[in-house]
Amino acid sequence: MACILTSGRTLACRDAIGGIKKIYITELENKNVLTASAGTISAFTLLTGKQFWSYDLIKETAEYDQKIVTSTENGTVFYETELKIMLHKTSVATRNELKLIAQNRLMVIILDRNGDYWLMGEVNGADLMPSSAKSGKAFGDFNGYELVLSAKETDLMQIVTSSLIPSLIVPGV
Repeated sequence: MACILTSGRTLACRDAIGGIKKIYITELENKNVLTASAGTISAFTLLTGKQFWSYDLIKETAEYDQKIVTSTENGTVFYETELKIMLHKTSVATRNELKLIAQNRLMVIILDRNGDYWLMGEVNGADLMPSSAKSGKAFGDFNGYELVLSAKETDLMQIVTSSLIPSLIVPGV
């Protein structure tokens, strides 16, 4: 058998929290060089003039779910990631940017509340799924965008070394 297990896992410390602090989005076609090993991306550059765009998120308004999808009958396995975010306040600028997001295959870097950066849509890209712009009826109701992005890959999301982030959020040279 070629898929031999290599380790077990003990109980981890209770020092992790849920939630997403920020996401970064760019078009999949902007990827230039990506080097990874054992689940960690150690080198990552974009094409000249391209960058990831930053989206700050309000605490407890974003989540991701990474599903391991297997088929015993077909002998297949793939990974499906779904990212749900809320962007507060509707605006023309956000409306226009969301139109562009909807038209592209994307790469998304997710900064979780533990300080880890995860790359979604590394090979096949992430797509905007049915999402909505909302305004409730009461003064205290939500006004903004509820977005869902989805990616299907042949491997789990990889962690992006944090030292790479500053060079990815400025136009590549």
